[in-house]
Amino acid sequence: MSPEAIKTALLGLSKEEKQAFILDTLPELAKEVIKEPGFMMQLFPVLLGILKESGMDLQQLLQLATMMGGQQQNQ
Repeated sequence: MSPEAIKTALLGLSKEEKQAFILDTLPELAKEVIKEPGFMMQLFPVLLGILKESGMDLQQLLQLATMMGGQQQNQ
């Protein structure tokens, strides 16, 4: 299956299916690609764009990350 066919299929999913797909596959996809520093520099602006569109600011993200980091340490 070509990347374009995969993209078309994914964009055809419902909102709930897209959310489930992202949560299920992103960690697995990231394991491999985060080892490339150049790719992370390409990904960062995309993530910032997503953050901006969501209405959450960077300060809120840092607070959330701090909270989640504390929860993981407690487990």
